[in-house]
Amino acid sequence: MDKSKRFFLKSKRSFRRRLPPIQSGDRIDYRNMSLISRFISEQGKILSRRVNRLTLNQQRLITIAIKQARILSSLPFLNNEKQSESTTRTAGLRPRSLTPK
Repeated sequence: MDKSKRFFLKSKRSFRRRLPPIQSGDRIDYRNMSLISRFISEQGKILSRRVNRLTLNQQRLITIAIKQARILSSLPFLNNEKQSESTTRTAGLRPRSLTPK
């Protein structure tokens, strides 16, 4: 077989199936912070279903639990480190002079 046709052959590697992120015994609840924190990004956003590898029903339950935890102040709405970065950027600006020309 020549080199040009070898490129289009599929590889025979087998792919290992990943374990589901939520086991059958895990309870999805707003108080289970160790479980909820796995599904939130560094900025505090809820990760998508494809990234989490969850079923539709599990993603809905996780989303509701995260929102309940945010309302009850167990979980912040945003990450504070991101806010401090924006304040240091504006601190370097020069103030406008108030004297009329």
